[in-house]
Amino acid sequence: MSEGTSVVMESSENGTDLSQDDIGTIEGTPDNTILSRQTSVNLVPFIGQRFISQEAAYEFYCSFAKQCGFSIRRHRTRGKDGVGRGVTRRDFACHRGGYPQMKPSEDGKMQRNRKSSRCGCQAYMRIVKRADFEVPEWRVTGFSNIHNHELLKPQEVRLLPAYCTISPDDKIRICMFAKAGMSVRQMLRLLELEKGVKLGCLPFTEIDVRNLLQSFRNVDKDSDSIDLIAMCKKLKDENPNFKYDFKIDRHNRLEHIAWTYASSVQLYEAFGDAMVFDTTHRLDAYDMLLGIWLGVDNHGMTCFFGCVLLQDENMQSFSWALKTFLGFMKRKASQTILTDHNMWLKEAISIEMPETKHAFCIWHIVAKFSDWFSVLLGSRYDDWKAEFYRLYNLESVEDFELGWREMVNKYGLNANKHIASLYALRTVWVLSFLRLYFFAGIMSTCQSESINAFIQRVLSAQSQLDRFVEQVAEVVDFNDRVGAKQKMQWKLQKMILKTGSPIESHAATLLTPYAFGKLQDELVLAPQYASLPIDEGCFQVRHHTQMDGGCKVIWAPCQGHISCSCHQFEFSGILCRHVLRVLSTNNCFHIPDQYLPTRWRVVNSSSTNPFQTASTREHSEKIQLLESMASTLITESIEMEERLDVACEQIAIALSRVKELSRSTHGMNEISYNCPSDSLILPEVEDADGIVRSFTIGHPHDSITLGKIKERRPKDGTEITRKRRHCSGPCCGHFGHDGSACSIMGDDDLHGDALGYL
Repeated sequence: MSEGTSVVMESSENGTDLSQDDIGTIEGTPDNTILSRQTSVNLVPFIGQRFISQEAAYEFYCSFAKQCGFSIRRHRTRGKDGVGRGVTRRDFACHRGGYPQMKPSEDGKMQRNRKSSRCGCQAYMRIVKRADFEVPEWRVTGFSNIHNHELLKPQEVRLLPAYCTISPDDKIRICMFAKAGMSVRQMLRLLELEKGVKLGCLPFTEIDVRNLLQSFRNVDKDSDSIDLIAMCKKLKDENPNFKYDFKIDRHNRLEHIAWTYASSVQLYEAFGDAMVFDTTHRLDAYDMLLGIWLGVDNHGMTCFFGCVLLQDENMQSFSWALKTFLGFMKRKASQTILTDHNMWLKEAISIEMPETKHAFCIWHIVAKFSDWFSVLLGSRYDDWKAEFYRLYNLESVEDFELGWREMVNKYGLNANKHIASLYALRTVWVLSFLRLYFFAGIMSTCQSESINAFIQRVLSAQSQLDRFVEQVAEVVDFNDRVGAKQKMQWKLQKMILKTGSPIESHAATLLTPYAFGKLQDELVLAPQYASLPIDEGCFQVRHHTQMDGGCKVIWAPCQGHISCSCHQFEFSGILCRHVLRVLSTNNCFHIPDQYLPTRWRVVNSSSTNPFQTASTREHSEKIQLLESMASTLITESIEMEERLDVACEQIAIALSRVKELSRSTHGMNEISYNCPSDSLILPEVEDADGIVRSFTIGHPHDSITLGKIKERRPKDGTEITRKRRHCSGPCCGHFGHDGSACSIMGDDDLHGDALGYL
């Protein structure tokens, strides 16, 4: 059919029966109608065209419609399936055909007037069932391609719901991606790469994938809630240290439930001084608010404390959650807590945790700025936002107060309600008000990203509710395994000393690599600052490019007290560059112990518990020896390929024998292991000049021994002379000889006397 003509069928007055035995006629197209674009001739329906089934006719007309720029839907029929001759006629109409109708709801009220794309378009195709020679077929008896609306372009028509279909193979792939914990956007990008299509050119959208995942869950809220409680009870029976609590509403339905794992309770005991309580996400399938308690360990890694599901988002719900969490943690409240910008939560914290300093996460506040100020400020919005960040990062409260007033006057925001609200809450989000409290770095961008990544892994574990607790446990276990692997890699790596300062060398023996890296950054910057004494025990420290201002450092060597007006140590537990500058210029070569907090040290405080029993200490000593031997084994094995092969073979034999032994021998399974070896073994520390320095912690008064500069092995793989070096870890508790030459470690008959150095 050429453009400018269409097929119009003659029908009876009621518009349901065809005249002339459903035969159509051709007439001209009105001038005020919009016709379809040119299409391929063999795709245009025509009167008398035959199909073997309704589905075949639908697919053909659907292909024609997509090429023209519209979609179709099934419309009127004559007859019913399974009744008499069944369906004998079917109409397919344009997706914009007909008009929306208001339908009364169950309570008699009319539904709200939703926007509709229907505009009474008359385009359609009609097929009628015939049975010539007892072979059923469907013939086109009516066709019109007259549209009273604009037709879509090819890049637009693919976004119509009728064409956003997900193939069975893609559904299987998406289901597999969901089980792997991928986000929806990651799924779409991977499918685009697999199919070789451009970004955003898949036949379905992000909303379609989310709807598909929602349909996978087959939600039954009531039964799933019962299964969730049963699952928690099962986990409690399997492990008495698993803790959970729940609340039932007056309709006997699950209202709230919270839980934590045994490992989480132990982590909170050690690192629960600062935590995050994230309540920004929901389990949409169950319409419940998800709350997650998280923290940061001494290696700067995210640790999980607990989880809660709340039916409502109000002060009473948050109060129940906090009270339950404190019950899990033996009523021990954290020093500080970071949350999103939620006033109900703020009120609940003030009631349940009155001694805890509460702070709002700045990123959740800034995320609202676009809605609040972009239209109001127009082209000045970016400048205002930069000024806001400057005020947020100021160290002095007085400077903030002065700068805030100037900013409000400059941009004419005196009467703005959001500005007034932010100022009223300034003590819970402005850094100058928060630096006096310990937040363990959880407010930094790096930690925020790490915490958010952990939360996203938890959210990707969503499935049926009874499996959610187990899947969260799997996420936590995976995070712990990754953390343990990372910590082992840190132990095997050398710490690079960048300044050569005795302060740096001393800190390297005590702090974890994460904390040492933070302190080292400050040490590197410290020489750029001038330390000017202004009074006895009082110094003004400022950058060499500044002529005035700076930070005020108070140092009382006799009392071992030192403080800075920037309050970085109080805020993060890491000394600032200003304090380090004062220490170095006043010939102080060691940081006082109280300024190397146990919280950031390699040694866990629980490993030095004076109430440990003799059996516990003996068990810890054996673990120390085992890790020492393992460290020496790795160092010696990597020298030659033959050594590595022998080591792998012997380790495999030893591991097989260990696995054959019963776990309950001598009740050792009841003794906890708190990584005591960290106090005995330290990696080699290498400074920027390539000098290897080995340290021992057990004897702090021993002098630090410097090794030789490393010799390079010849490229041909032969070793002309054996290089002289210290052990990377003490093979027998003493330095100055190689592990292969150790009289104790080299003895095949190890016994208690030979290990008496412990």
